[in-house]
Amino acid sequence: MPQVTFIEHNGTAHTVQAVIGKSLMEAAVDNAVPGIDADCGGACACATCHVFVAPEWEAKTGTRNEAEVAMLNFAAEVKPNSRLSCQIEITAAHDGLVVHMPDGQH
Repeated sequence: MPQVTFIEHNGTAHTVQAVIGKSLMEAAVDNAVPGIDADCGGACACATCHVFVAPEWEAKTGTRNEAEVAMLNFAAEVKPNSRLSCQIEITAAHDGLVVHMPDGQH
């Protein structure tokens, strides 16, 4: 299983095992990572799983779809590397993935 690291706004890191085929958001929820609320359960209908993908991982996590762009309009601190973690499907290539969480999400 790939290991992924979620870094809180205060620098606290949470490295978890992610299941291939599940979403990055599910990896956070399954491992009780604080700051990933996932209020909509992964339906891309909220922005409570907002993360910043580390620059070296952007190419491996894909691009935003229209629904994701629309939901990010409701998120705080949106940056060019902002993603909804529910829209990133874990693959073997994500072993070592690092994402950061915004300050407003804790």
